[in-house]
Amino acid sequence: MTHLGDSDPLSSRLWGYTPHIARAVGRLRQDFDQPLHIEELARELGMSVSGFHHHFKAVTAMSPLQFQKRLRLQEARRLMLGEDLDAASAAYRVGYQDASHFNREYKSLFGVPPMRDVQRLREEAQDQASR
Repeated sequence: MTHLGDSDPLSSRLWGYTPHIARAVGRLRQDFDQPLHIEELARELGMSVSGFHHHFKAVTAMSPLQFQKRLRLQEARRLMLGEDLDAASAAYRVGYQDASHFNREYKSLFGVPPMRDVQRLREEAQDQASR
């Protein structure tokens, strides 16, 4: 029985870094609202910055910054829905300092501005509940 990466040296090397990347993902999930210091994170993992970027993207299909941005936006969405926060308050809670920057990134990921998205999700939930 062959395992993924048995015949491909590049794949074998990549899998060797998976535990490091898993630790980085855990750290990003824990500290998503803090500024991202790639150099510090790479150093803690014993990797070069370029190696860290390469392996992180190979494992997650995103750069570390893209990954953090997605975590922040998903958490902001959860806060607006679950805690009834407005977009600016949710943006600040997840680490954004500029509400208009948050709004642009939110719309880029979810397709509509934050409050319109939240309103649509609530309406969909009410429609599901009434069936």
